[in-house]
Amino acid sequence: MKSVDPIAAKVFRFVRHEYVAGEARLVYAFDDGPELIETIRFPDAPALAGGREAAFANALQLLHLIAGVSYYKAGVPVEIRIEGQGIDPQAARFMESLYLHGLGEFAYHNKLDLRERIRFPASADSSAALATACGLPRRTLVPIGGGKDSLVSAELLKAAGDPATAVWIGNSALIEACALRTGLPTLNIGRAISPLLFEYNRAGAWNGHIPVTAINSAILVLAALLYGFDAIAFSNERSASSATLEYDGVEVNHQWSKGWAFETAFRSELHRRVAADLDYYSLLRPLPELAVAARFARNSHYDDVFSSCNRNFRILGPKPSDRWCGQCPKCHFVFLALAPFVPKPRLLRIFGRNLLDDPAQTAGFDALIEYRDHKPFECVGEGRESRTAMALLAKRAEWREDAIIERFDREILAQLDVRELDLPPLLTLTGEHHVPLRLLALLEAD
Repeated sequence: MKSVDPIAAKVFRFVRHEYVAGEARLVYAFDDGPELIETIRFPDAPALAGGREAAFANALQLLHLIAGVSYYKAGVPVEIRIEGQGIDPQAARFMESLYLHGLGEFAYHNKLDLRERIRFPASADSSAALATACGLPRRTLVPIGGGKDSLVSAELLKAAGDPATAVWIGNSALIEACALRTGLPTLNIGRAISPLLFEYNRAGAWNGHIPVTAINSAILVLAALLYGFDAIAFSNERSASSATLEYDGVEVNHQWSKGWAFETAFRSELHRRVAADLDYYSLLRPLPELAVAARFARNSHYDDVFSSCNRNFRILGPKPSDRWCGQCPKCHFVFLALAPFVPKPRLLRIFGRNLLDDPAQTAGFDALIEYRDHKPFECVGEGRESRTAMALLAKRAEWREDAIIERFDREILAQLDVRELDLPPLLTLTGEHHVPLRLLALLEAD
């Protein structure tokens, strides 16, 4: 089969998907070029329980379509072709929204307009069965990402007495250490991206950010059906729904697949086409980032294992020599968000340095507070939260003489509206969410 240049391809093909003996295989291709094959491995997977066959088939197709975003972006052809079982118009609209908004940052950096390119073919007579209840047992999968948010969720579920399992995808030793530290049962799902995609990237194919949380969500739906869980509880907070910037009339949000719009749309599609009794929600959705940081600060149990530094989770390339690189937006934000709630000596032990007393970090912190720059393309809180955290530190003797805080107090603080620097609103539950009532009561009481 001849090689192809994805950027010159006319068609992106969803070739086939299959599941055999604990392994899902997702197959894609550009034009009539070589197949790109992704594999998802479910360890010690039991036989699929009776009555879940239709749900599993629909979930596998949903995963095939969602995971295709990693490959489609290499060429963004004008035609998308689904071979085999088609999808109905509602599913096509869901996929178009996911690809358009999930690739928003990718399009911004590559100066592409995807609005007229992304069209999923729909079949009005699609024969896929609509969802029914699958009789799933009362158990929750809680995805662990290595950072503070999912560990707060794990502790909340433990406090509620919910039967929960810490799950992660891929082979990160850092995430594994966090999952084990929770004391919950664990599940590690393997994922192998097609090596051909990396070859395309090295040869000059389009590359950039993808909606990873959407892909992980679809993988965990299969896991819930296989192993028997009736809930998937992510840890995406309220701030994740805030756009990074607007580009050519479209809001661009690095965290789009962690936001409310995706959660609601995916949950609706899940209940419509997969399983009526499989819940999907974010346990931290009513909370801003600072409220999550305040909750994490109460427990030092994870200080020596957690990390939100994304350089630890690169697929390719070097990793930091320790858990925190100290240079990236995630390191900057987590340090700043925890500083109002964690004693300074403890925070310095966690990071191994004082990021707020390093003038070389000024530009990074300016971006967080949206001073002369937009918020970074990273999973960080809103500018208002970062400004509020800095204003709090400027009032504290142990922090106010540190270089970044001293300069903020001297140069920036007087330009801000003090009414937006009020901490209590950033520690309270607000906004829309899908948190079950039994857990919402625990969040409110916490």
